[in-house]
Amino acid sequence: MSGSPGAPDPPLRPPSPPSARRPGPETAVAAASARYLRGEPIDMSALAAELGVGRATLYRWVGGRDRLLGTVLAEMTERTYRVAARDVGGAGPERILAVLDRFMRAVVDAEPLKAFTAREPRLFLRLATMPGAIEDRAADLLTRELQAEIDRGALRVPLPVRTLAQAIVRVADSFMYAHYLGGNRPEIERALEVIELMLRPCGTAGPDSPGISRTSWTVLL
Repeated sequence: MSGSPGAPDPPLRPPSPPSARRPGPETAVAAASARYLRGEPIDMSALAAELGVGRATLYRWVGGRDRLLGTVLAEMTERTYRVAARDVGGAGPERILAVLDRFMRAVVDAEPLKAFTAREPRLFLRLATMPGAIEDRAADLLTRELQAEIDRGALRVPLPVRTLAQAIVRVADSFMYAHYLGGNRPEIERALEVIELMLRPCGTAGPDSPGISRTSWTVLL
């Protein structure tokens, strides 16, 4: 789950210019994020020159290019998710589904991500779908979302919340990135159908019971 029709204002804005900060790991990530948002490649030599440091220093700060890219994409995941969750109504599973609907559509429509995947689709898939910074950030965000619904009495889950969140993230990824895995297009509706089944036994009504149905949560957007 890493940035849309129906989405709020664009969530991705370049961070403060690195030159306004003292060089260090945070400025390196900020500079890389700015390059990503402009649709530019993240080249370690060019980034080191921009920051006025040597490559060895940059690698010491960020742990290598793949790790830096994972950090940048994790930051983009959180920005996009927080905007997707803003002002979504409802409670329990219908809220979770509405947030994920917004989020996944914002991700697949994000121009910086399209530019990155056009250049390095295999690297993106490895970073986005394997255990690492992106999955961890997405699972953290969804864990908090699920826990909030549990705390308000709108959701019951038979699994540890973090386990359920990780499972939902992996399901979302497999369908959201279907077009990179040999499919023709992202399969967001199918992802939502599967996730709804994962949430339905956790304390919500089925399709024939009162409440917000599968066909009506889009009105929450």
